Amino acid sequence: MKKVMLLTIFAALMMISSAAVAQTATGTLTVTATVNGSINLVFNSDAAGVALSSGAGTNTATLAFGNVSAFGAVSAGIVRTTTANNFTVSSAVDVLVTKSNSASANYTLKAQLGSADAVNSWAVGGTAVTNAAQATITATGAYASNSNFPVAITVPFTTASGTLISNTINYTATAN
Repeated sequence: MKKVMLLTIFAALMMISSAAVAQTATGTLTVTATVNGSINLVFNSDAAGVALSSGAGTNTATLAFGNVSAFGAVSAGIVRTTTANNFTVSSAVDVLVTKSNSASANYTLKAQLGSADAVNSWAVGGTAVTNAAQATITATGAYASNSNFPVAITVPFTTASGTLISNTINYTATAN
């Protein structure tokens, strides 16, 4: 019994001595951040146009007109006009630009073809678009609402049946 009591006292003394030599450290971390204003651009399907085939709600979308022709039926959402030498197909496409942490009242939207098209003519929102330079689509775009900027392709009657028309249109929104 005496041995058990001695061992208990010894263990208690060991605990007290180890608590007495406990080591601690402290530190302070200063955190800073600077908020930058930003804008975001996404494409949305317009109810009056052809539904985007992919990428709706993102900044990388696809508008697929499908088969187009100067005469006969056209798919829902396509507007077609015909002249003596060519026909134009167009579809409504919504562009949504939003802002965050910005005092900007509106934005400028520009568009440019990704590559040259020596055969067809292209337009966005009624403004001719080429690959040579950015074209201003609007200088006073309203934030946080879908803006309809129809995409149009004018095709000459001399274009062979079965010809695939493909290009990209690069959009740039800049806060004013």
